[in-house]
Amino acid sequence: MLQAFSIVGYAGMVAGLIGLVVTRSLLSPSPLAIVPQVLAVLLMIWARVTFGRRSFHFAADPTAGGLVTNGPYRFIRHPIYTAVCLFAAAGVAANWSWPAAAIGAVVFAGALVRMR
Repeated sequence: MLQAFSIVGYAGMVAGLIGLVVTRSLLSPSPLAIVPQVLAVLLMIWARVTFGRRSFHFAADPTAGGLVTNGPYRFIRHPIYTAVCLFAAAGVAANWSWPAAAIGAVVFAGALVRMR
């Protein structure tokens, strides 16, 4: 059951990001959007490198090796999902509209479901 929720959360995040791209609400030439998006990408890369050789699972599935507590995981429990939310939020803020905000909320809700 939890794996099904995990897949739904992942699908929500991906669908939301695709929706933001389709509505041209994800990227902006504004430095006020570019800076947090670059920071989000760097956080995601740092988290992925820290995570190491552990594989990504479409459905959340704990792997051997225990809980990662170094790198960004020392400060943020889910740095990759945090980075995705930050990236999307910066795009929504730079391209503000109610539809963009609704699609951004789908990304955030998907991340929350996935984290749970």
